[in-house]
Amino acid sequence: MPNGSDARFGAFVVDTSASPRARLKPVSIRSVKLVDGFWQPRRRINRDVTLPSQHRQLEETGRIDNFRLASGRKRGKFQGIFFNDSDVYKWIEAVSWTVASGGAPELARALDDVIGEVAAAQQEDGYLNTYFMFDRAKERWTNIRDMHEMYCAGHLIQAAVAHFRATGSTRLLDVARRLSDHVGSVFGPGKRLGACGHEEIEMALVELYRATRETRHLDLARFLVGARGKGAVGGSEYHQDHAPIREQDKVVGHAVRAMYFYSAGADLLAEDSDPGLRAALDKLWDNTTTRRMYVTGAVGARYEGEAFGRDYELPNERAYAETCAGIGLAYWAWRMLQLEGRAEYADVMERVLYNGILSGISLDGDKYFYPNPLENDGTYRREPWFGCACCPPNIARLLASLPGYLYGTSAEGLWVHLYAASAAELRLPSGERLVLSVKADYPWDGFVRIEIGRDLAETTEFSVFLRIPGWCAGARIAVNGSSAGADPRPGTYHEIRRIWRAGDAVELRLPMPVRTIESHPYLTENAGRVALARGPLVYCVEAVDHGFVDVRDLKLPRGTKLEASFRSDLLGGVTVLSGRITSRSPDPGWQGRLYRDAGGREEKCAARDVALVAIPYYSWANREPGRMRVWLGTE
Repeated sequence: MPNGSDARFGAFVVDTSASPRARLKPVSIRSVKLVDGFWQPRRRINRDVTLPSQHRQLEETGRIDNFRLASGRKRGKFQGIFFNDSDVYKWIEAVSWTVASGGAPELARALDDVIGEVAAAQQEDGYLNTYFMFDRAKERWTNIRDMHEMYCAGHLIQAAVAHFRATGSTRLLDVARRLSDHVGSVFGPGKRLGACGHEEIEMALVELYRATRETRHLDLARFLVGARGKGAVGGSEYHQDHAPIREQDKVVGHAVRAMYFYSAGADLLAEDSDPGLRAALDKLWDNTTTRRMYVTGAVGARYEGEAFGRDYELPNERAYAETCAGIGLAYWAWRMLQLEGRAEYADVMERVLYNGILSGISLDGDKYFYPNPLENDGTYRREPWFGCACCPPNIARLLASLPGYLYGTSAEGLWVHLYAASAAELRLPSGERLVLSVKADYPWDGFVRIEIGRDLAETTEFSVFLRIPGWCAGARIAVNGSSAGADPRPGTYHEIRRIWRAGDAVELRLPMPVRTIESHPYLTENAGRVALARGPLVYCVEAVDHGFVDVRDLKLPRGTKLEASFRSDLLGGVTVLSGRITSRSPDPGWQGRLYRDAGGREEKCAARDVALVAIPYYSWANREPGRMRVWLGTE
């Protein structure tokens, strides 16, 4: 098995290293050490608090016991929702990536124990789903639209690949291969037409192929992606089954399912030349990012069906914006980025990472949001777990795998996608060993210094591609203190090609002024309102910072100057935005009324001058309850 067997350079989250249609190649989690003050503390909390507490939840809610029941090691009845196996698999994946980064011996022991329970539950024919054991065995594959059998299998496969790449062990990978072969014995050309009602297995099968080079797994992924749109899942938009993927041009239906489906499409594009599929994914991406995505990067507007709405249907207080859907968008963006290195994909990934995803977990690491609204009356709070607990282990596996998303390589050289203080050791396509040291205080400050380490030959020529975020105007780049040439353009990768030597340093300056953002006029919910942003972060206001002022009454006068300052004493250390703005309540004539004739006499309330304090959106609801809002009125 050529991929994943190298203990130092093989722990790839998405392995495009041998994908013929992918321009970018991955960098191993083992090759990157985060030392920054933003992401690494969160990954440490993920390791020390989140994953142990999730393990306890998996035990206390019977999710791991379900495997013991299936193997006969314990007696009793299945507990919970029929797709509960998937939560265990996501936890396995999260712990595997954590083990790949080192320093988690207790988690590693728990991981081995849980994998043992999973492996023992597999049936002789390769089938594994603890809900469909014993008295329900005759119901297998009888309701693929609703019962998530392939969805659960997909998460097992992804967990197995992660465990293999992190440890070199095939213990769980062998389980995944047998399960994939069982699915392939039921579905495929000349067999049964069908696909799971909840997409997931498609991109998992591509990654299983990449880990094993066994083409039957890739063939099954192609079949399952192509089976949609033929009525095999009921023919509804909810399941993205209303049309073949190559005929789709609007993102519809259940948002998480859609994101996983399009991620699988991008995975196939990395392996196959398919102009029709590429054209469709380009249209779907455009529809998502220009008409159906929140300013936080979140997707999925409707509570009904956890679904996308129509174009520009993006309610704030009733935003569904599920954490899992944001994670799905990040996965899709990453896979599209690998195809040709277009910065727009990395920009969206950064936006949703810092905002729409990170809000889904508390600062202390053991409470979670399912939806992520952009406005709330203070009654919505994070929970320690859910009956449908898809989001908690999903965000845990993303945080655990984060080092694998910072860098990439191509035939031309090194790509820097996300900025964080880190040390990296990787291989250039030429085989040269490249050591990097990155110093940064991102996202609070836009200064980034990249130092080239030892072991380069004197004539090593390659390119360094630095992402210039789309939000950044006026970026400057210097190499060894001298300007690197033409000014970099926002929303692009800026290429610096030269002969590099040990000790060379690149300095990138990304200005981070406070920005006011307005939305498209057709997004009527935000008419006359603006959002505040700085760097990659979207901001919000909370009642706790504004005394007796109702945050709904806050108005931002045009031309208001807001200052950014770092507060080490607040919310684990954040940069806040502050300034003097206006609070104006509804005029007294509205007392006791819901409607009145327009144009009548208006008894305008006097404006009050108040001190604004805006905090990063991801950090809201970590203090006492109170109103929150992202979009502020103007005057």
